[in-house]
Amino acid sequence: MGTPEQWPKIKEIVGAALELEPIQREAYLDEVCSQDRELRAEVESLLAAYGEAGDFSFHPSAVEAQPAPSKVTTIGPYRLIRELGVGGMGQVWLADQTKPVRRRVALKLVKAGMYHSAVVQRFQAERQSLALMDHPAIAKVFDAGATSEGQPYFVMEFVDGLPITDYCDRKKLGIPDRLNLFIRVCEGVQHAHQKAIIHRDLKPSNILVVEVDGKALPRLIDFGLAKATEGTAPGETLCTQVGAFLGTPGYMSPEQADPNIHDVDTRTDVYSLGVVLYELLTGFLPFNTALWKKKPLDQVLRQLRETDPERPSTRVRADRETSSAKAEARGVQSAQLASLLHGDLDWITLKALEKDRERRYGTPAQLGADVENYLQNLPVLARPASTGYRLQKYVRRHRAAVGIALAALATLVFFLATQATELRRITRERDRADRITQFMTGMFKVSDPNQARGNTVTAREILDKSSKEIETGLAKDPELQAQMMDVMADVYGNLGLFGDAHGLLERAVEIRRRVLGANDPRTLSTMDHLGWNLNKEGLYSRAENLERETLEARRRVLGTRHPDTLNTMSNLAWSLFEEGHIAEAETLQRETLVLRRSVLGSQHSDTLLSMTELAANLKAQGHFEEAEKLEKEALEVQRRILGTENLQTLTSMNNLGSTFSQEGHYAEAEQLQRETLDIQKRMLGRQHPDTLRSMVNLADTLQQERRYAEAERVLRDAVDVSRRVMGPEHPQTLSTMNNLVNTLNKEGHWAEADALGRETLEIRRRVLGPEHRRTLMSMENLAYTLMGEGHGADAEKLQRETIDIQRRVVGPDHPDTGDAIYNLAVIEEHEGKRNEALRLLREALEHGLPPEEALDMGTDPDLKSLYRDSRFAALVADVKKRSATVAQKTP
Repeated sequence: MGTPEQWPKIKEIVGAALELEPIQREAYLDEVCSQDRELRAEVESLLAAYGEAGDFSFHPSAVEAQPAPSKVTTIGPYRLIRELGVGGMGQVWLADQTKPVRRRVALKLVKAGMYHSAVVQRFQAERQSLALMDHPAIAKVFDAGATSEGQPYFVMEFVDGLPITDYCDRKKLGIPDRLNLFIRVCEGVQHAHQKAIIHRDLKPSNILVVEVDGKALPRLIDFGLAKATEGTAPGETLCTQVGAFLGTPGYMSPEQADPNIHDVDTRTDVYSLGVVLYELLTGFLPFNTALWKKKPLDQVLRQLRETDPERPSTRVRADRETSSAKAEARGVQSAQLASLLHGDLDWITLKALEKDRERRYGTPAQLGADVENYLQNLPVLARPASTGYRLQKYVRRHRAAVGIALAALATLVFFLATQATELRRITRERDRADRITQFMTGMFKVSDPNQARGNTVTAREILDKSSKEIETGLAKDPELQAQMMDVMADVYGNLGLFGDAHGLLERAVEIRRRVLGANDPRTLSTMDHLGWNLNKEGLYSRAENLERETLEARRRVLGTRHPDTLNTMSNLAWSLFEEGHIAEAETLQRETLVLRRSVLGSQHSDTLLSMTELAANLKAQGHFEEAEKLEKEALEVQRRILGTENLQTLTSMNNLGSTFSQEGHYAEAEQLQRETLDIQKRMLGRQHPDTLRSMVNLADTLQQERRYAEAERVLRDAVDVSRRVMGPEHPQTLSTMNNLVNTLNKEGHWAEADALGRETLEIRRRVLGPEHRRTLMSMENLAYTLMGEGHGADAEKLQRETIDIQRRVVGPDHPDTGDAIYNLAVIEEHEGKRNEALRLLREALEHGLPPEEALDMGTDPDLKSLYRDSRFAALVADVKKRSATVAQKTP
């Protein structure tokens, strides 16, 4: 063993030799050691120990040559099974104890031939350390003694577990679960300190995790480097002599790496715990130990003493490629992991890793308590406790109470005035952004119709004022700014104010693409939101393009079965439906419904929404029976789970009422539609798009019941409100106008029907396109008006043009085509072309028009003569017979 005076020179030679290839070391040692045989022997011994140490760990016994393992197979009542590990001074064996109890244990004994006083003293110190402690997080000592050859040994609990980092990664534990496990480790180390024992080699491989009754429990092992804080063992300086670096460099404290410091205390374990915490949170060590093997020993130790590690959140952001897999093992995305760590967890970890012991946590208990503070949303000791910081912690703990109290404020003006200063300061710290966002989201949600129950006046004032101030008020934190824009746009949408939501969403997409990137889940969420808003505005082509882009990205980033991906599929299907791409929309809707049932369950609100949207598509194709079944099933669940006063439930009630009407169940339809409309007027107000849609459907039922005057009053009111609120070119406004034209036709108000019908058709051709299903409806209505005005040739020409487009676009067997042919038959009969009318009626009945509809030829008395034609009666009877035969053969 070299003398303390020789150690600096020995350290320098060993460090330089480790940088050389093994084949080059012999010549180097010949040169630097010259004739000093004692120096060379010491250096070669150290190099041999380094080569055999598998964990890059230095301790005094590692400088001794390693004898061959003992040949003993039994020691007293213990039968050795296999070697679990070997260190510088001892071996650890898995053994079976045969008496007085049978159990599996771990037996540690000094290597054969290594009985000099320093080794034996350290071995006895470890045994004494473990014997003093009794804690669930520390492996227990059962027995001690010596072999017949004099080898000291002791027997302890066998911990069949995984290193804490491996366990957490394998189980994919989230950050809170990892922190709770870490707190238990701190409690175990604190117990050791209370027994005057410092571990001095804390690292994941010495902190094993086992599962007891399904609960993860940590166990501290390997107190081989433990040091008593009270001088109970004589000759202790032999165990801690100058130049003997104790511990594993990746986890050892700066004072352990300094040969000039001899008073290592309990805070050295706090530092090592800080390293373990850093690794649990990020998946990285504070320093890249892989690079250390290429550096001289003195440079490694100098870095430990002098270089500060990066913040955990900074380390995650800096290595995005590697961080993605590590974040996934923690159940989050890489950006989300960095956001979680930024702030309190950064402060806690860096305080534990302070170079200056005086600035470090004084005890493991203090470290564990601060981690507990974080989990309980209490202020942590590691960071400056400003008033604003304590306020935000209070809000996080008492979110519901604070939300109710603030909801009672008269206007948002007072809120903004009292919070503006605090908000500007909070947004400078990214970790506070989520707390403020959640808090403000709760404020804005008071205007959500699901919660407001009709109180929309104050909500509109809140939204309008906030939307004007958000550009300047949150300009210094664009990420939070975009999130709040998305929240406000959502509330605008729930109020039916899609135009106000549009600008906020476009700005939010722009900000998130720039700040977070095009593929960030939050960016894709806002894109999806904007696509749905465009749909509600009637901008179907733009909606489709954006939704296709979003769907492709979400499938790539989140996967095909992720709920967010399914939301985009649903939205795209609805845009396709509104554009008239009925078949493509149905295919996508059925695929979405199957996936949502599989992923979310049959009673999830998204699954129910898919059912109602598919039903709407089926009705457009004339499949009323299947549509009614889906709508009834969805509505029953929604009423039971969501309640009647819920936007989604009310939409389903409105849809089912429309189905009843289209099936001819007018009394049942009117009852359900009036119930829906009463709730919507009270809850949403008369100007909400959902209310207007229900008014139109009720008017349609009244018209089918030939209560034209009532239908006209409802539709005129709906047209006036829709033009004012949604705009004269919005698809819903145009649908209401078209229904009013139809009612005016039924009443024989030809001049007004002509003017309104031409206006509706001109706008629809321009906005929706000349071949859109709704454009064709307007063409049919105008053709009927022309017939009523006596312009038979013009009516026939326009109706034949409509039929040609429908045959080409939706096919000859589509119900819309059959209905259009039927209307042409009416025109031909009106013009006195009885034979052509009958031919067209046969074609209509053969291609999708139900025979019952042929019995209602309109209100013109001249048409009734067609009923008396024997050929008409025979025609209807024949079609009914053939329809019944086909139905019997169809499975």
